[in-house]
Amino acid sequence: MHKTIPEANAFVDRLADLLRQSPPPARMVEIVLAPPFTALSSVAAAIRAHPFALSAQDLHWEEHGAFTGEVSASMLKDAGCRYVIVGHSERRQWFGETNAAVQKKSAAALRHGLRPILCIGETSDQRASGQAEQVLSVQLAEGLATVAKERAGEVVIAYEPVWAIGSGHPATPDQAREAHRHIRTRIRALWGQDAAEPVPILYGGSVTSDNIAELLATPEIDGALVGSACLDPLQFARILTIARAV
Repeated sequence: MHKTIPEANAFVDRLADLLRQSPPPARMVEIVLAPPFTALSSVAAAIRAHPFALSAQDLHWEEHGAFTGEVSASMLKDAGCRYVIVGHSERRQWFGETNAAVQKKSAAALRHGLRPILCIGETSDQRASGQAEQVLSVQLAEGLATVAKERAGEVVIAYEPVWAIGSGHPATPDQAREAHRHIRTRIRALWGQDAAEPVPILYGGSVTSDNIAELLATPEIDGALVGSACLDPLQFARILTIARAV
């Protein structure tokens, strides 16, 4: 819940300027911005001249109806979105979002040609009690239960250990590697080897310019879901510049 419409537009312009000043990328990196609902249409217009894609932060699974305050997949598509985040840890923690709700949201996104970015992750208590892999397995299985393997290539998974988010203490590369390997194994079990391999698995949780290179050097990590570090275009540009050079 950051940035008014003018602030979001200024962010896009500043980020684009900073990236133009950075060294030519050694590899292509897809950059997806997820502003609040109020700024979606404005940012969609602002990014037409820039190599950015647009994502919403959430959606409702129904097409329309008496759901005051909610936004549907068709509305997001109309606003210019290509992606939508589902099951973010804050939605689960503060708004009681369940795996069943995440499942319906993922299905709604795919029905309208949006790529769901499915967030999964364990709490510190769950990790301490040895339940991390079980939690990830259940969140994956239930969140993707209605997604056919033919649609696997349209799904993005984001591993965001709840204990790392905003803590300043990200998962170590070894911890992230272990979790990402488990997630890949579970996706293979769900959809089969061929369908599972192209699915990107991102890491999220205290990602900064100080740790992005080490994280992305881990073969199992395909990208990052950046939180507070992306609010400042200078910090975000540094992260992206490093990511494009790794």
